[in-house]
Amino acid sequence: MPLHPAASDRCDIGIVFALAIEADAFARRVTDRVELRGTGPAFHTGCLAGGRVAWCVSGIGGAAAGRATRLLIDGHRPRLIVSAGFAGGLDPALPRGAVVRPEAVIAADEISGSRIALTPAARGGHMLLVSVHRVAATVAEKRDLAVRTAAGIVDMETHAIATAAAAAGLPCRAVRVVSDDAAQPLPAEVAALARPQSAVRRLGAVLGAVGRRPSAAVDLWRLYEHAVVDGRTLAAALERLCGEMADSTAVTAARPAASPAGSAADPPPAP
Repeated sequence: MPLHPAASDRCDIGIVFALAIEADAFARRVTDRVELRGTGPAFHTGCLAGGRVAWCVSGIGGAAAGRATRLLIDGHRPRLIVSAGFAGGLDPALPRGAVVRPEAVIAADEISGSRIALTPAARGGHMLLVSVHRVAATVAEKRDLAVRTAAGIVDMETHAIATAAAAAGLPCRAVRVVSDDAAQPLPAEVAALARPQSAVRRLGAVLGAVGRRPSAAVDLWRLYEHAVVDGRTLAAALERLCGEMADSTAVTAARPAASPAGSAADPPPAP
């Protein structure tokens, strides 16, 4: 069942991560954390940079991310949805570890008509993100996506998250850290691990991969180490975003409203 907090618990920002390792460093920055469990993913709330946030770890893939986003919206009524996590680099100019706030997202399998704006556009750039159904693991796959879509980064969830936000009439942003650049192939085992599946099946896939190719253990451990660092980078970027949102809300709240004609706020007429 969706969770329905009291009206006073409405959050400013709702954030959807695909993986726990993407969310861990962010969660450590949040104060007054509360975990809420229903059927489906666990939801968390707390305070960060002067605002209230709610977040969840959806699982990999568009179907899981879209479902989690709808539950997050229904249960916590955020003013803004954020798709947060790692992404593959398609633009050769983007180094590993770069933080990207794309201005729009498209779906790789329906490029025509699938473009969704991510509000507002990224500061200092106009990057396009493409969402795919399976991980782009090879340099050739990344190059093909870049040529076919003109996107700068690739992930598996943002288009579904933005679609759910748009259906609810909410703005959506994406904050993504480049975990592998355009020239970096991923280990062959990553494609199997990135499929939507339970934690038990994913553990089985890891053990099977290491059994078939013992050197995969080194490759996967290196990816994990990079992911820990990228998670910290992502957490810092999200905290900055929360601070920007809190500042803009404060400015709006402090701006005096125009007084209607004849109201008590009008100055008295001259004698």
